[in-house]
Amino acid sequence: MAEQAGATQRRYHDEAHAIHARDVHFDFDSVPMHYVPGEALATHIVNVMHLVLPEGERAMAQALAEALPYIDDERLREEVTGFIGQETMHANSHEAARRHLQSIGLDVDSYVGKVAWLVDRILGDHGLTGRAKEEWLKERLGLFAGMEHYTAVLGEWLLNADILEAKGMHPAMLDLVRWHGAEEVEHRSVVYDAFMHLDGSYARKARTAILASATLLPLFIVSTAYLYRKDPSPQKGRFWGLQFWSATRRGVIPKWTVFLTEMPRYLRPGFHPSQLGPMDKALRYLAHSPAARAAHK
Repeated sequence: MAEQAGATQRRYHDEAHAIHARDVHFDFDSVPMHYVPGEALATHIVNVMHLVLPEGERAMAQALAEALPYIDDERLREEVTGFIGQETMHANSHEAARRHLQSIGLDVDSYVGKVAWLVDRILGDHGLTGRAKEEWLKERLGLFAGMEHYTAVLGEWLLNADILEAKGMHPAMLDLVRWHGAEEVEHRSVVYDAFMHLDGSYARKARTAILASATLLPLFIVSTAYLYRKDPSPQKGRFWGLQFWSATRRGVIPKWTVFLTEMPRYLRPGFHPSQLGPMDKALRYLAHSPAARAAHK
């Protein structure tokens, strides 16, 4: 596959920061059902990560692994390898959180199985070969690049959402989502650059980004509704719509309009994920995260 023009490309030979997987571990034993106190719906919106992301991140890591033989830029290969390791660790950590929530009464196994089946059917390699395999790999990378834009934006939000700490969010879950968010910011450019290296077509970038946005929003809505419905706690309240409006207004959850407002920025000619802003706060968090620090010991 040859690199093509069509959008901003970035070389890695001037970069000094190396992406690597952190062998983190979280203790979820004392995490309650509503680990953002008094915020049942907000808790379940965060919980979507424990349902949807593990399977999606495994699929993304698989696509990047398939792309490695086509990447001849040594620095980009290094970043892709580090990215695969980080996404695998994300999937495993969130799966552990999901198992804990399952053990205290949030019965989601059947839904997780359906998500896994859907991800495999839609985003798997489908056993293709030759030119068809290469074209489908480019398409998947375009989709994942669009999705990663949103995870980077949400990662920035998590790092800056002081209200979660003020609300008394359980420390283990707060560390989990902020560690994940920080790594999303840290590796925000990798999938985009892999896509640019293998393809770089603006038409494919635009098409797949719009499709990614149109898929993620309803998936979050459906998954949150399912979790709220399966929540066995009588303290969850009755009116999830009012909870959603209130949590959004108070900044306890991101605004859903992010799925619309971010698209013009991503589609702007010359855009690159590094333009989202400095990653200093993300790297500082990764240096001080309890789980990340424990990994260094």
